[in-house]
Amino acid sequence: MSARRRAALALLWAVLLAALAAFAAARLQTSGDLRLFMPAAQTTDQRLLLDSLGEGPGSRLLLIALSGAGAEPLADASRALREALDGQGLFRRVLNGEQGAEAFPEDSLPYRYLLSDGLAARPLDAEHLGRALRARLQDLGSPAASLIEPWLARDPTLEMLHLAERWQPAREPERRFDVWFDKAGENALLVAETEAAGFDPEAQQAALRALRAAVDEVAEGTPLRLEVSGPGAFSVLMRERTEGEATRLGLLASAAMILLMGLAYRGWRLPLLGALPLATAALAGLGCVAWLFGSVHGITLAFGFTLIGIALDYPVHLFSHRHAERSAWQDARRIGRTLAAGVVSTCLAYASFLVSGVAGLAQLAAFAIAGLLAAALSTRWLLPALMPAAAGDPGRSAWVMRLDRLPGALPQAPRWATLLAVLALAALLASPRSLWDDNLGRLTPLPQDLVQRDAELRAALRASDVRHLLVLEGTDTEALLQRCEALLPGLDGLVEAGALDDAEPPCRYLPSQRTQLERRAALPDAETLRAALEAAAHNLPFRQEAFAPFLEDVAAAREAAPLGPADLEGSPLGSRLASLLPASEPPVALIGLSGLRDVSALQRFAATSGDDLHLLDMKAASEALAATYRERMLLALSLAFALLLLALAAFLRDLRRVGQVLAPVLLAALCTAAALHLGGVAFNLFHLVALILASGLGLDYALFFQRAGRDPDERRRTLHGIGVCAVSTLLVFGLLASSSVPVLRAIGLTVALGVAFNLLLASQLAAERIDDRP
Repeated sequence: MSARRRAALALLWAVLLAALAAFAAARLQTSGDLRLFMPAAQTTDQRLLLDSLGEGPGSRLLLIALSGAGAEPLADASRALREALDGQGLFRRVLNGEQGAEAFPEDSLPYRYLLSDGLAARPLDAEHLGRALRARLQDLGSPAASLIEPWLARDPTLEMLHLAERWQPAREPERRFDVWFDKAGENALLVAETEAAGFDPEAQQAALRALRAAVDEVAEGTPLRLEVSGPGAFSVLMRERTEGEATRLGLLASAAMILLMGLAYRGWRLPLLGALPLATAALAGLGCVAWLFGSVHGITLAFGFTLIGIALDYPVHLFSHRHAERSAWQDARRIGRTLAAGVVSTCLAYASFLVSGVAGLAQLAAFAIAGLLAAALSTRWLLPALMPAAAGDPGRSAWVMRLDRLPGALPQAPRWATLLAVLALAALLASPRSLWDDNLGRLTPLPQDLVQRDAELRAALRASDVRHLLVLEGTDTEALLQRCEALLPGLDGLVEAGALDDAEPPCRYLPSQRTQLERRAALPDAETLRAALEAAAHNLPFRQEAFAPFLEDVAAAREAAPLGPADLEGSPLGSRLASLLPASEPPVALIGLSGLRDVSALQRFAATSGDDLHLLDMKAASEALAATYRERMLLALSLAFALLLLALAAFLRDLRRVGQVLAPVLLAALCTAAALHLGGVAFNLFHLVALILASGLGLDYALFFQRAGRDPDERRRTLHGIGVCAVSTLLVFGLLASSSVPVLRAIGLTVALGVAFNLLLASQLAAERIDDRP
């Protein structure tokens, strides 16, 4: 091809890549919702677990600690910070201990008589109103006058105060200057609920920026120290750490690979050309995910670009099989069948993720399959047109000649390979430790000091138990609230017995409509109430007309329809209620538990209270979900393996050769698993995906080694190509194995071990020739 045509093809290729990049950038949204990497929930408990990880109120909470000043300045800063954050629009509510009547919407204040149980034993008659008015008279002469006076005309019985006290948890944080503090008085404490879900790093990062800016504003020169904990803060931190390390290690790995490629091919033209299929793979993968899904998880992108690293092997095989007496087109044609077998087989392995039932893995599969196919096709049909004539035979390199003599010094492969398989199986089967890690929390592992500090802040804030909940199932919200009311005596009994400090049912905030109607019916009519108020105020220095707002509220309550959850949406009280009445099918009510000491007592209570109530253990539910995921993944991989056998049989046309190709790959996977297990590693999602990546690389090695057969020239060229592929892979993933981020370390260590085992075993067990040359 002439130089002009080469330039035109290169330009056309670049334009195509730019179009793919523009398409992906315009359509693709990045998600941080960890639920994308979990299987679909099959039970109510699993649905509640996944909701708590993603959209649930618990995932939106930020725990805030202010320190660096005295108690009173910190209390002032706490109040100022709460006011500043309330106006941001990024937070649903901000609590610092001052929350009281303002939790209830202003236009719904008449409903206090329907929500409060305070009038059940003391109706609004002259006797009760008289006691209340005399008490208010005393309050006005006390230091509490400034707090009581604004409410006197509208609420002389202080029913709203009674409700506020009822809504306060039994165990509150320490208070100093009317705001929350830790026990030592060194940290002012706040809780902020963000509008964004906890695993939306972009939105959480915006909320954290607003929080830090507000702290800087209220500090006014005071060196306040801010600490933030909670799922949102952790998701931002882990993303920043993972992206930072991945970028740093990626730059180091890229520099090392460029140097390696330059040394391997004695120049820079071929390495630069090899970057074209790699870029094609990455952008085709992004374009496919953008087209099919519209959004992509950050983990999918990180994994996807790692998997796309396989695509560099395709041009490397072509470069290493160059021959001075053949054109690049002829060389591409000679390895085309083997290259196609490797690509199709690897794509079939990733296709198992499409039926795994896990959205994140389906995205990953689409990314990898589209990318690998694009890289293989561009290597086979576009790259040869841009390649210069071969200047030498890569197989004649000195290091290749030395490696080619090495196998003769090793014992016969079947003997030591069999021994290796037996030892690996024994290591896995005889070990008392579990092979799998069912702790979903380790999908986003955190440094231990952050975990410890989070536990300290939760203890200081007297937060509810995040592991255990009572779950009540019903037909609708009204039925659930009525059942909650029926359970109240039993829950109070558990508190009195010391099994827990407090139970938080949704009927604490919103009684059933039946109860609200009963309380409404107990309210006196306007004339009766006015007469009772006149009698109560007799001989007291109150003007009758001063209590007009009170009379209006009671009259409004007598005419009001019962409140429902929708009526409280947008208020702090509504947020608390939403966490206890989550959207679920079937409908459920959650009863929060604080200070739980006796789990068995709660289990007995649930067992004897009816089939519609049970105690949810989040840890047990997460482990069951992980086990379900594992079983489905293994089933999907079994299906993929069956398809892989069929594909290899179609390419290789000989079942014995299929076995010779698969034997080193399967044995390498077994040895990798055994080595990791002996090193104290339990497998999770990241290890499984990394092991499939290593097996895909090993499959390529085995196919090319078997293709070379006993032809010494072809064997050395194959050894050159696979050597460059393996060393580059080991450079990349060896660097990842040194990462301080556990996720990156798990990927790097698994792939590096897998590639090493695959290289050793494929070179010894897959050496029979397959004639796919035209």
